[in-house]
Formats: sequence, C-alpha cells, structure tokens
Amino acid sequence: MFSHIMLGANSIEESKKFYDAVLGAIGVKPGTIDPKGRVFYVTKEGVFSLSKPINGEPAGGGNGSTIGFTVDGPEQGSAWHAAGIANGGTTCEDPPGLREGNGFKVYLAYLRDPSGNKICALHRMS
Repeated sequence: MFSHIMLGANSIEESKKFYDAVLGAIGVKPGTIDPKGRVFYVTKEGVFSLSKPINGEPAGGGNGSTIGFTVDGPEQGSAWHAAGIANGGTTCEDPPGLREGNGFKVYLAYLRDPSGNKICALHRMS
C-alpha cells in the first residue's frame, strides 16, 4: 500500500544514528545520505527516509501519528526498543509487551525518536 514514508528530523546526524540502530536491530542496512542531506533506508518492502523540513520550521512528532515497523517476534522487538533507548530515543506508551483484545494478540514496543516522532515495533502473534 505504501511506497515510502518520510519523517522530519531536526538533526540528520542524530536521527541517522538512532534509525541505523533501531532499523539495524530488525535487519535493515544503515541509511545512506543523498546530496540534499536526506537519509534513505531502502528495502524490498519500501523506503523509509528522513529530511529536515523543507519549509525551514522545526520537525516534530505529529499529534496522533505513529509509524509502525514489523518485527519477527518479541525478542527482535525488545532488541529494537533497547537499541532506540541506547541511541537517543525515549520510551512512550505502555512498556514493550503483549497486548490482546478484539480477537487479536500482538507484541508492541513504542519509542519517540530524537525529533519526537512516535514509532512502534509490532509482531502479530499466531
């Protein structure tokens, strides 16, 4: 459904360090910086990218917005979360763990990146 996602970043270097760590924990190679100073993480599923806002205003988390990343299981999700905390992220929402309701069971872990964007690791349990 999605071709790419781009998030605003106040510090490309700080955000790249954070996303290299959290995405590296789920098997994504480090991002590459293009001549315009944007960072791109390219996979067969799509592209995740970071950029300073083109309007010159500060980047910030969208109120009510979350970007979710698929993980292979709770262990990978926990590693993703730990990598984020160790590289400038902050935990948010409930602690990482299993959630059940409405006939589903998922593992979720939430972080805010260095610019305040909310991201999530998700694994659908069988």
